Amino acid sequence: MPTHRRSCGRTMTRTDLTTAPWLDWPGTRAVMAALEAARADGARFVGGCVRNELRGVPVDDIDIATQLKPEETLAALEAAGIRAIPTGLEHGTITAIYEGRPYEITSLRRDVETDGRRAVVAFTEEWAEDAERRDFRLNAIYAAADGNLHEVVPNSVQDAIDGRVIFIGDADQRLREDYLRILRFFRFNAWYGAGMDADGLSACERQKDGLAKIASERIWKELKRLMEAPDPSEAMLAMEETGVLEAVLPGASASELPSLVSVEQGASLTPDPLQRLMAMMTRRARDVAAVTSHLRLSNAEAQRLTGWADPALSHVLGAQPEALRRLFYRFGTRTVLDRALIEAAQISGTEAYQALHTAASDWQKPDFPLGGADALAAGLSGPAVGETLRALEEDWIASDFSLSRSVLLARLSSQTG
Repeated sequence: MPTHRRSCGRTMTRTDLTTAPWLDWPGTRAVMAALEAARADGARFVGGCVRNELRGVPVDDIDIATQLKPEETLAALEAAGIRAIPTGLEHGTITAIYEGRPYEITSLRRDVETDGRRAVVAFTEEWAEDAERRDFRLNAIYAAADGNLHEVVPNSVQDAIDGRVIFIGDADQRLREDYLRILRFFRFNAWYGAGMDADGLSACERQKDGLAKIASERIWKELKRLMEAPDPSEAMLAMEETGVLEAVLPGASASELPSLVSVEQGASLTPDPLQRLMAMMTRRARDVAAVTSHLRLSNAEAQRLTGWADPALSHVLGAQPEALRRLFYRFGTRTVLDRALIEAAQISGTEAYQALHTAASDWQKPDFPLGGADALAAGLSGPAVGETLRALEEDWIASDFSLSRSVLLARLSSQTG
């Protein structure tokens, strides 16, 4: 049956993906040919590549489902001279590498046992069984090697075109199989959603306590992907209203996200998940430490969050040029810009942020003209070296970095004479 969509007042029909450019990538042709040689009509594209192509979104990753068992997939790829990596053999996943591009190939499967975090699977040859264990209808669309679509789950193609995020079958059951699907529901709505599905939203609210079973690293990975969306405000606000946000980020609030996104768009900024996290939390040291620990942030992420929350860094949007240069020197432009963006969101200060951003782009951090060798040459030793240099550096900063090396050396000598 043809699938229809609206575009510019005309009804568009999409029954295949035969014009998809990635079908003609050398790696795509080679991998599919290897699988087809082992079992004719036994491999189909699935998931994001099919969904994105239907929506006119660029496709980067290719996922393939196959009726071959994992060991048969490995043998088929090896016979074709294609590098094969058993990345998830227990769950039937093999990654083929062709000219540096990965192709994830997974055997058709059905869940035998689930505990909300992981599943024990059995392999099958039935496309319907494989489709029924997936999360959303728009992710359960298959396409043959020639691009022809196979709609195993009713309405799945139209869901993808329209951006409807609807669970397959019983939403509560899908969530109990893997509670991370709660966050995936909000992520897909942030990226594709054409309005929250009421049944799915209610199920997420009912099952939110199950998120406590999910590893922190997986939670943060999913949150980052959600917050990379051009405008995740509606999804994040819905998370807050249902209590899901509190379950994964205690004490956080999404109320300032809409104004943050407005400033981002006004200043042509690329969405930054960490800045959006900053907008949802307080700058209290204990809260920053709690979030850092709760989400198990990387060292770089934790340092950036701690820098943004430093109590000495405040009211940066109103800083005069000389004071701003001191902030850049002490905290670094990245940290000052983080703080400035959150301040701008609180006062709708897009123009003020843009001015500060320009100043940060023009800033080149000067080097303090003195070093330890100078202090030692002047006769200092022990703790006095660091103490004296720090005091002179403060003088140099206070002069707007204008004191010359000769002047600083003279001051150094006068303190050791």
